[in-house]
Amino acid sequence: MIFLRAAQREFTQNAVAVFVALFAILISTVLIRLLGQAAGGRVPADAVLALIGFGAIAQMPVVLSLTVFIAILMSLSRCYRDSEMVVWFSSGLPLTAWVRPVLRFTLPVVLLIACLSLFVAPWAQKKSVEYKEQLNNRDDVSRVAPGLFRESSGGERVFFVEALSGEEGRVRNVFASSMQHGRLGVMVAAQGHVENDASGNRFVVLEHGRRYEGTPGTPSYRVMEFETYSIRMESKEANTAERQPKTLALPALLKNPDARNQGELLARISTPLLATMLALLAIPLSFVNPRAGRTNNLVLAILVYLIYSNTLSVCQAWVGQGRLRFDVGLWAPHLIMLVALGALFYRRLSVFARWRKR
Repeated sequence: MIFLRAAQREFTQNAVAVFVALFAILISTVLIRLLGQAAGGRVPADAVLALIGFGAIAQMPVVLSLTVFIAILMSLSRCYRDSEMVVWFSSGLPLTAWVRPVLRFTLPVVLLIACLSLFVAPWAQKKSVEYKEQLNNRDDVSRVAPGLFRESSGGERVFFVEALSGEEGRVRNVFASSMQHGRLGVMVAAQGHVENDASGNRFVVLEHGRRYEGTPGTPSYRVMEFETYSIRMESKEANTAERQPKTLALPALLKNPDARNQGELLARISTPLLATMLALLAIPLSFVNPRAGRTNNLVLAILVYLIYSNTLSVCQAWVGQGRLRFDVGLWAPHLIMLVALGALFYRRLSVFARWRKR
């Protein structure tokens, strides 16, 4: 039917617009959060862009679920406002006839959401954690970058180099500050380089510089000039945090079905079911009464989504804590929403039947 093809085209156009808007909001939110963590020193500044990408991939199932819900809701609400639904009902077609075109538009997106939720999003979470660990486990020399002040991992030293020289591994105009036994040492040098001794220890060697040493708040300072000055860099042991369930691949969750892993598995399976149910809920929720205002259905739709998603989050937490069985936590919220969906359809069909009798 031409009418259904036009509806499919409108679903797609609205979905593209909604996805762009939601994706921009997602990127902005992740960027603000990571910049705040980078400013506080909890995330390395040079890791922000990579972590934004991993965070966007991890949140993509939620974005696509909302995209489908809002796109269908906007399209059908416009049909009500422009009286196209009157033509639809006058042709003898009930509201349930929209289920087929809505599912035809939704199911390919739901399959994509399932792949992202079950496989891609956990991979992105794992890579994000591994990347943070890799950057945090770097030694002090690896943290130095031209034109930037860098603090050592222990917070005892601060380094600054103006620029890299032509030779590999050499820098020019070096500044280093350290605090040892309550005495502050400040070193400036024309150039420097990194070298390793026979035992494998790593040193930063400053050349042709000066060292200022003293106690802050007192006038007693010593000034020493040196040809070379070696600073030993402490090797940092690799620190691997305990893997969270959200970073585990699907086979790992199935292999070790403890309470926490079952809670994570419930969340991954529920995401595509959530998207399908929201798409169907958008059909009765799209009803617009011009006399009652055009935003009432949007407010109700937002409340339904918040209640639905929060219920799933509560079930996930209870399953993860061992307070709820996995099968009950998986199906109970969706069955409740399915009953609510049937009630909404019944109400709209009753209104349609009374309208036809007139």
